[in-house]
Amino acid sequence: MEYFEIIGGKKLRGEVTVNSSKNAAVGLLMASLINRGRTTLKNVPQIEEVNRLMEVMESVGVRFEKNKRDLTIIPPKQIEIGKINRAAAERTRSIIMMVGALSGQLKNYIIPQAGGCRLGSRTIKPHLFALEKTGIEIKVQADGFSVSVKKLLPGKRIVLYEKGDTVTENILLAAAQIKGKTEIHLASSNYMVQDVCFFLEKIGVKIKGIGTGNLEVDGLDSINKDVEYEISEDPIEAMFFLSIAASNGSELLIKRCPIDFLELELLKLEKMGFKYEIVKQYLSKNGKTNLVDIKTFSSKLVALEEKIHPLPSAAGINIDNLPFFVPVAIFAKGETLIHDWVYENRAIYFAELNKLGAKVTLMDPHRVLIEGPKKLKGVTMTSPPALRPGAIILVAMLAAKGKSILKDVYHIERGYENLVERLQKIGANIKRVKGS
Repeated sequence: MEYFEIIGGKKLRGEVTVNSSKNAAVGLLMASLINRGRTTLKNVPQIEEVNRLMEVMESVGVRFEKNKRDLTIIPPKQIEIGKINRAAAERTRSIIMMVGALSGQLKNYIIPQAGGCRLGSRTIKPHLFALEKTGIEIKVQADGFSVSVKKLLPGKRIVLYEKGDTVTENILLAAAQIKGKTEIHLASSNYMVQDVCFFLEKIGVKIKGIGTGNLEVDGLDSINKDVEYEISEDPIEAMFFLSIAASNGSELLIKRCPIDFLELELLKLEKMGFKYEIVKQYLSKNGKTNLVDIKTFSSKLVALEEKIHPLPSAAGINIDNLPFFVPVAIFAKGETLIHDWVYENRAIYFAELNKLGAKVTLMDPHRVLIEGPKKLKGVTMTSPPALRPGAIILVAMLAAKGKSILKDVYHIERGYENLVERLQKIGANIKRVKGS
């Protein structure tokens, strides 16, 4: 088992480039399953979450051709779902999107139970309620989801039970394979959903309302097209580096930040005293995503009077960006209330930073009160079994004086590519160590 060894308390300097999005990549891998032609995804992140999905797809007959960071997906004549790699499938929550993706090809199939981060009760009922409107029947079993598709039903108006990213992608994949129009209301407008929509358009599906909460999908009963699509950059990774810069006063140039999904985060940080400058604006290689380069400066931070909380839309703080305000708040003068209303127990992990010397008071399973500024000291601890809580502990350890050891880092490396090497390039004293 690998662990990170960190000598913290050092201000970092240099340039770092934001990689392509983990969440967009897994959505696009699932979306490629509806295409009977060759799909080439460009700039694929080299991370464990992607590796798990590739293992699953290979097990059912999909072939891959890799060329550096580009991945060509070659579909089989027939998906052999009975041969699915259950061990790999059960390690990623993204596997749930296979239900919608395979609905146009298979009549009866079983998908293993979704895994991923342990963040309390993450019901799949929104998926069931949405997909049943298209004629997909799902029964939850002890070892997975039993799916039956008699006939896909067009012309439906579907109101999502929950404005979630994955459920929006799942129903999009099903609707894309139904000839005729499907309306999706209360859809997520988040970055990964937009990437899936842009890809579906490239393979011939017509979609109205991209970037809004109402989508109209004009699907096809057969999709067979050779296509290339460049994955957009990851706003959550951008926020990771912004959190590092703010919490330990680092002067960084963070390149290729998807600004449309960071605007409120930057405004909140600015009102906390964080100093930065946007030095360049341009488009991503997909021609859709607005990017900027952000230069950060050493700053003196203050707490916000208002609580910091997420919203399930591009107009609010991203749910996955919220945790990165926790290490920032530790170094801000005053008290910061952070309300993580989405997950039942993610906020509990925020209190783990007390082991480093923070003062994080857990008020209930959703809210923490953080008193700052505090001086942190290095410790040895185990990463929580969740990506973002693990990442914020790493951010705090980079700012903490002395030596820290962070054990069980698999969940962090699910979402961040070559993280140790990239941190080393901006001056971090960190190394990956093989455990015994």
